[in-house]
Amino acid sequence: MAENSTTTAGISRSEYTRRRERLMAELPAGSLAIVSSAGEQLRSRDTFFPFRQDSDFLYLTGFDEPEALLVLVPGRAQGEALLFCRERDPEKERWDGPRLGPECAVQQCGLSDAFPIGDLDDILPGLLEGRERVYFPMGRYAHLDRRLRNYLERIAMAPGAGRAPEMVDLDYQLREQRLFKSAQEIRLMAQAAKISAEAHCRAMTRCQPGLYEYQLEAALLHTFVDSGAREIAYPTIVGGGRNALVMHYCSNHAPLRDGDMVLVDAGCEYRGYVADITRTYPVNGVFSGPQRALYDIVLAAQQAAIEQVAVGNHWDHPHAASVETITRGLVDLGLMRGDILGLIESGAYQRFYMHRVGHWLGMDVHDVGDYRVHGAWRQLEAGMVMTIEPGIYIPEDDESIPAEFRGIGIRIEDDVALTHKGPQILSAAAPKTIEDIEYTMLHGRDLLTR
Repeated sequence: MAENSTTTAGISRSEYTRRRERLMAELPAGSLAIVSSAGEQLRSRDTFFPFRQDSDFLYLTGFDEPEALLVLVPGRAQGEALLFCRERDPEKERWDGPRLGPECAVQQCGLSDAFPIGDLDDILPGLLEGRERVYFPMGRYAHLDRRLRNYLERIAMAPGAGRAPEMVDLDYQLREQRLFKSAQEIRLMAQAAKISAEAHCRAMTRCQPGLYEYQLEAALLHTFVDSGAREIAYPTIVGGGRNALVMHYCSNHAPLRDGDMVLVDAGCEYRGYVADITRTYPVNGVFSGPQRALYDIVLAAQQAAIEQVAVGNHWDHPHAASVETITRGLVDLGLMRGDILGLIESGAYQRFYMHRVGHWLGMDVHDVGDYRVHGAWRQLEAGMVMTIEPGIYIPEDDESIPAEFRGIGIRIEDDVALTHKGPQILSAAAPKTIEDIEYTMLHGRDLLTR
């Protein structure tokens, strides 16, 4: 396999090698790092959920099978990367599908060596002997914690044994490394966002009074799978009317009513990377006056936040811009009263806007990476990818609010990669201006009825 060839995950083999070498360079001499694959998850009786690999393990290997363990040994040239995985088994593969096996895994993933997972008890204790520290994701997989403790206890009890290695959590080093996306990663995220944007367009053209929320969900899922993205990034949210006020609503069983808005928060996973897009629009395809007024505020808040996604700004700059825009807009609309600065400092705006403006995005929808460093907001740097998703949620039972505004929930969310040239909106293909949404819904319906 050529050095620049790609694995099944869509990342070049050489990039996986660089990732492992970069991680090993962060670890002290005399240490060892261990990362486990995910396990298969039982759905019911003898049926399992579709397998989804552990993100850290996939990030370092591109190997997409369960029952595997990666061992990184720093300090020998660029270090050694050893994989333990299942052997080939024609009988089991007849039922469950092909396996790479150790030999093919070495070639495909660019590893130093690979061994059958059944040999772990014979090989790993020897690798642990004499180590000062053992890094691994502590507490994530109970079976790995127990296995390592047993190995270390055996080493400590051996005649003439020295001090047992210290067990150290690996999460910090991996969080920092995964926070900064390569060009290959951003291309995959852009494709995930493109597919997801097409799915949102399809849902818009399908939407009309009398449908059920799950029918819009079906339109989204159809586009995901039809485009080669068979997994969702997170449970799809389709909240019509007051259901949009529930942040993580995903029942998706209510009817869509004429005059209501519907909030659709959905994204696919494509080759290990995810998208996260939210659009809100009128069920009947035409914004009413109150809906338009609130939507304009949220859209302006999103634009203000995106403008603050710049190298040198810190993590809170986009959120602060969105808070100021939303607070000012609600005061201008008469839904809040008082001095804008005072309303912000007191947190009074949180009655209508209770979440932050975004989060990191990558292999996980709420991706790894600290938002504060040494107690201060993190400075934004090129290679970071985040969501920008301001919202306004008007309680339906608040009689101090004019009736025509009550029960409306609006959120607009895009995926934004920070480059040296500024913010790149990966999800820009999903319509979000009032004019574009109404045009898409009207003309899309015309096409559906022909």
